Order: sequence, then C-alpha cells, then structure tokens
Amino acid sequence: MTTRARTATRSTPSQQQILETLQARLDYTFQNPALLAQALTHRSFSSDHNERLEFLGDSVLNLAIANLLYQRLNTLPEGDLSRVRANLVKQDTLHHLAVELGLSGILRLGEGEMNSGGQKRPSILADALEAVLGAVYLDAGYDAADALVRRIFSAVEINPEMQAVGKDAKTDLQEWLQARKFKLPIYRVVGTLGAAHRQTFDVECEITELARCERGIGGSRRAGEQAAAAAMLQVIKELK
Repeated sequence: MTTRARTATRSTPSQQQILETLQARLDYTFQNPALLAQALTHRSFSSDHNERLEFLGDSVLNLAIANLLYQRLNTLPEGDLSRVRANLVKQDTLHHLAVELGLSGILRLGEGEMNSGGQKRPSILADALEAVLGAVYLDAGYDAADALVRRIFSAVEINPEMQAVGKDAKTDLQEWLQARKFKLPIYRVVGTLGAAHRQTFDVECEITELARCERGIGGSRRAGEQAAAAAMLQVIKELK
C-alpha cells in the first residue's frame, strides 16, 4: 500500500467515530449507540431504517415544543400557540437545524438516493432529526429527549409574532377540530409508490367524530400528511 493510500485510509472516519462526533454535538451520549445508527439510516440503505423512530420523534418533538411554548409564551391563547409550534416543527426549521448539526454528511443512504442528492433533501434531513429525537427517547426517556429539544432550539428565536405566519393545512385542521372539542386527526401511511430513492407517500387522514377519511400524496410522509389535511379541510368546509 502506498503512503498516499495509507493516509487516505486513516483519514476516513469509522462509523463509531461518526457517531461519537454527533453525540458530542448533541451533548448526549447514547447508552445504546445502535439506536443512533438506526436514526441516521434511510430506507434506501437498509430495511433497518429510521421511519419508526421518526414517527416516535415527531410526537416527542411536538410535546417538547408545546411544553416549551406553554412556559415561555404564557400569555398566548391556544390557537396562537399552535401556530407558533407549527412554525417551529415545520420541515424548513427542522432542515436548518439538521444541517447545523451536520446530519447531511453522515446519513446512511442507498446509492440511488445519494446520487440524486438525498443527503441535502430537506424532507430526509428533517425526518432524520426527528428520528434522532425518537432514538434519545427510547434510550433514556422523555426528560432526556426534552432536554435535547431545548438545546437544539436554544438558538432559534421564539416570540409571539411567529404566530402571524400563515397556517399550514395540518394546523388549520387541528384548530377547526379543537374549536369543536373533537379529537385530533389520525394520520396513517396507507401506501408508498416508486423506488426507494424516489418514493411518494399515500397518507390517510381520519376524523373519528365525522366518520370520514381523506387521502393525500406527497414526496415525504410529512408532505403526504399536509396534502391529506388539505383534502379533509376542503371536505369539512363543504359540509358547513
């Protein structure tokens, strides 16, 4: 082996080194590092991917942000708090935070997804950040995940004016339901289409009290949920 080859080999970080570097950025050390490795694994890379962790992390994030806003913006009414939260947990915000944490350089993607720029795709990065939060929750419980959310969002400016930004479909639907004392909608992925690196998600939105289900399709689970919520909003507005 040449000197150049030996140098190149030494300069390539191992998976363990990559995980250790990220844990330092998170200021959190996993008891079970395999959870973190899974959180960074896209479905195009392995069947042991991060989508279930993302599902869990999405709920953890929403609760942690709701708790943070309840404490910090203690004069805002429920509807305004929901809009501020929607701005903090939306894809653009999570994408920006994931880039700051360096997730784009350490995600495990299949060759097709990597070649198509998947490591920079906002939906993939936002989902990976939620998966990391889900992994922390499983590793050490809610308090550890809540503390991580607060660290990650510590540099994000949070103020009452954020609620003035336009509502997305999921937030609009949630407020409509809450105003009528209905349960929150249930979202479920009912199908996926296309190759692993070019998938679209067919998502169903169910409102129990109305005994109605509507569906939407998007390039990510999150986008599919928004499309399904928009379809449901169209239906309930016609019912008025």
